[in-house]
Amino acid sequence: MTTTEAQIVKVLSEEGNMRKAAERLFLSQPALSQRLQSIEKDWGAQLFLRSQKGLTPTPAGELVIQYAIDTIAKKEEIYEMIQSLNSKVHGTLKIACASIVGHTWLPKVLKDFMTQYPEAKISLITGWSSEIVKSLYEGEAHVGIVRGHTDWKGSKIHLFRDTLYLVDKEIKEIDEVFETDRPFIQFKSDSNYYQEIQQWWQRHFKSNPHRQITVDQIETCKQMALNGIGYAILPSITLSGHEDVNTIPLTNNEEEFELTRDTWLIGYESSFELRQVAAFVDLVKKHAECLYDYSNSTEEKK
Repeated sequence: MTTTEAQIVKVLSEEGNMRKAAERLFLSQPALSQRLQSIEKDWGAQLFLRSQKGLTPTPAGELVIQYAIDTIAKKEEIYEMIQSLNSKVHGTLKIACASIVGHTWLPKVLKDFMTQYPEAKISLITGWSSEIVKSLYEGEAHVGIVRGHTDWKGSKIHLFRDTLYLVDKEIKEIDEVFETDRPFIQFKSDSNYYQEIQQWWQRHFKSNPHRQITVDQIETCKQMALNGIGYAILPSITLSGHEDVNTIPLTNNEEEFELTRDTWLIGYESSFELRQVAAFVDLVKKHAECLYDYSNSTEEKK
């Protein structure tokens, strides 16, 4: 199977529709149908069942689809290895990044990367930190950027540390939490982050918040707090310092240290040897060195 044929099979399986697949492949439907017939003839089996609902892979088709996916992935891997031998930064940089970092800090890094290395391509996946680690294990990314504690056994570089704040339009002291009837607004996050907040709450208060609202995105949580709907606990990376709200750092009552959250760059050493990955890692380190905690305009402690 040629790479072109593998691409045809892969796109057909992803789209499940001849018209949509033809559009992606820049082919006419008759031409695509003819190419598929030729591929099926070479394999001696029907790969897709055609119906009004679209295309459904046959058992033989499932095997060939996986073969096509593996063929394309292997070609990309070899291409990247060849490009790493050249003097210029080529190839695809595959990043898996915690959503909060991907929405705030990473875009500035990627802008510089694209400016300095215009011949490189970028593939970005965002999600919870647990999902980032899974992406690395499964080979979907070269490097990952995760938040909080991680048991990653490979290369691990500390990038920055930001403080957790209670953010509210009215509350100025932590103890005022139980004097307000407005809700505690939380955003869905990985268990690690949620556990940190719960442990802090239990150390400071004897009961749960009077009222709670749970939202699916941290930006939604932030905007609700900025509009006075309730109070929220947010990391300083999400704050510019120009918001019209009170920001109260979370501290541990026993030792009075600020509650913080670390951000790490992780990956396999073999991936770091790729030229595009090495260039990205160097750039990330430089950006991390200059990072400031914009919520109080003081440089982040490393």
